[in-house]
Amino acid sequence: MDLAEIVAASNVTDGPPQRLRKTERREQILLELKLRPHVRIAELAERFNVSTETVRRDFDALADDGLVARAHGGATAPGPGQYPGLNERAIARTAERERIGQRAAQLVRDGETLMVDSGSTTIQFARALSLRGTPCTVITNSIPVAMTLAHGAQQILLCPGEYLSAESAVVGSDTLAYLSGFHVDHCMIGATGLTEEGPSETVRGFAAVKRAMLVRARKRHLLLDSRKFGRKGLALVGRPDEIDSLVADQAPDPELTQALTAGGVELLLAT
Repeated sequence: MDLAEIVAASNVTDGPPQRLRKTERREQILLELKLRPHVRIAELAERFNVSTETVRRDFDALADDGLVARAHGGATAPGPGQYPGLNERAIARTAERERIGQRAAQLVRDGETLMVDSGSTTIQFARALSLRGTPCTVITNSIPVAMTLAHGAQQILLCPGEYLSAESAVVGSDTLAYLSGFHVDHCMIGATGLTEEGPSETVRGFAAVKRAMLVRARKRHLLLDSRKFGRKGLALVGRPDEIDSLVADQAPDPELTQALTAGGVELLLAT
C-alpha cells in the first residue's frame, strides 16, 4: 500500500470520525502535507471531529517547530531554512523560560561541573547561574551561553566544531569528540519537543550533541517550556529513562506524566 492509499484508508469510517490524540493529529497533518501542498483548518477540523481552534493550535505548534508554514486558512509544507532560528525563538515566552532557568540554576552547587547545550531556555539558565554567582565549570557548544557566563564566577570551556550561524552554536564530529573527553556532574539540555517516546530535536546536529551530553553526565536535566509537550522534532534524543529531571513551567498532561514517571523522571516545576 502506498502513501496515498494509507491516507485514503485512514479517512474511511463507518460512523462519526474517531477523535485522535494531539500527537496523532499532528502526525496526520504532516502526512497530508507529504501528498499535497496545502491543508485547510476547516477541512481537518471536520475530519478529526475537533474545533477549528484545536486545529489552529496544532498548526501553531508545528509552525513553531519549523515543520509547517502557516498560510491563510491552513498550512503548507515548509521550504528550506524555515525552522525559526535562535534569535526568533528567544523572544517567545520569555517569562516562562526565565523561571525555568532560575529553577534549574538552583540544582547546581559550588564547584560542580556542567555541560550546557544551545537553546533559548539554556541561555536563561546560564543567565540565572551567572546572577547566582555559583562557582562551577561549564562546558558548552553555545556561544551565547558562554558569553552570558563570561562575567560570572564560572570557568567556561567552549567546544570546537562546525559553526551554525542561525543558532550561534557548534556541532559535528569535533564537538562530539570533545564532549567525550569529560565526565560532569550535570547536563542541562533543551529540546524541540517531548512526547512519551522522549525528547526530540529538529536543528541539524543538535540531537547528537544532546545525546553525548546525556552520556557524560551524572545528573541529566531537560529544561522545557510546556508548549513543547506533545511535539515531535526530527530526531529522537533519548528515552524518558535517560533523563533524571524535567524542569518546566507547567506539569504535562496525565499520559505524558505517566510515561515520565515510569521512566524515573522527577518533575521540577518553575513557579
